[in-house]
Amino acid sequence: MCRSYLFTLWLVTGLIRTSAALEQVHILPPDDVSIVGQDKTERAVYEDTLSDIARRHGLGFNEIVNANPKINAWTPGAGTNVILPNRRILPDTPREGLVLNLPEMRLYYYPKPEKEETPVVITYPVSIGRMDWNTPLGLTTIVSKIKNPTWTPPESIRREHAAEGDILPAVVPAGPDNPLGLFALRLGKAGYLIHGTDKPWGIGMRVTHGCMRLYPEDIEALFNKVPVGTPVRLINQPFKAGWLAGILYLQVFPPLEEDVEKLDAENALINILTKAVAGLPKGSYQINGEAVRQAKTEQKGLLIAVGREL
Repeated sequence: MCRSYLFTLWLVTGLIRTSAALEQVHILPPDDVSIVGQDKTERAVYEDTLSDIARRHGLGFNEIVNANPKINAWTPGAGTNVILPNRRILPDTPREGLVLNLPEMRLYYYPKPEKEETPVVITYPVSIGRMDWNTPLGLTTIVSKIKNPTWTPPESIRREHAAEGDILPAVVPAGPDNPLGLFALRLGKAGYLIHGTDKPWGIGMRVTHGCMRLYPEDIEALFNKVPVGTPVRLINQPFKAGWLAGILYLQVFPPLEEDVEKLDAENALINILTKAVAGLPKGSYQINGEAVRQAKTEQKGLLIAVGREL
């Protein structure tokens, strides 16, 4: 592993931060390292819900709930230590543009650095499409940027709302009560946007009709950074593996509901771990099968050490 990177990481811990927006900014590691960030804890106060704590720390609802399965999401209780899952394995994709990992419900942005600028990766929690309104997979681009968007709900959505007694207008005007929020990025996949929301409590959940929602502060920050033409990769990686300082880590998220029955988790994990040790001589590493089973079973989204170099 790259020792100079580890030393630099130690020196610049202050640069690995949560900004004024909720985005998390990390120095981009070398290609042979894929782990960024650090898990932390926060002591809840009486008024807190896990949703409140998640928003303060740039996390989504499901990821903080998964990391704290024994804590009541709505009344964690004053003095309860809540894990903030801020340590991540970067998705197994090219490190460019925007990458959205659906099971993780997290967006990664790899901005092109200016000359002599330190490369970074910026991450945001997102909401994605419900099981019956899937967010599509594949490669696309940002084709336009819209400030103060109006929303023209499709007839299918108007019928759905009408069935619940909520009559939507043909066009919802721009403003803070617009479901798209104040900023939107239109994708090359027709009908799909990355946008804000008037319901920030739903970030990090499957609550949309296929689009991707960000906290209002996050979409504004991203809107001001990302240029038109930026590639966007929509991926499905519930299992991720990565090395750091001779230790192999596994990060497992609950698969999308529609994938549970058809996903061969055991073979998927074998393939991911085989890829992680590819190129290493036989006998130069050790895999802890029990730790792999723990990660597979718990699905907390927390990094678990499952192997090491010998």
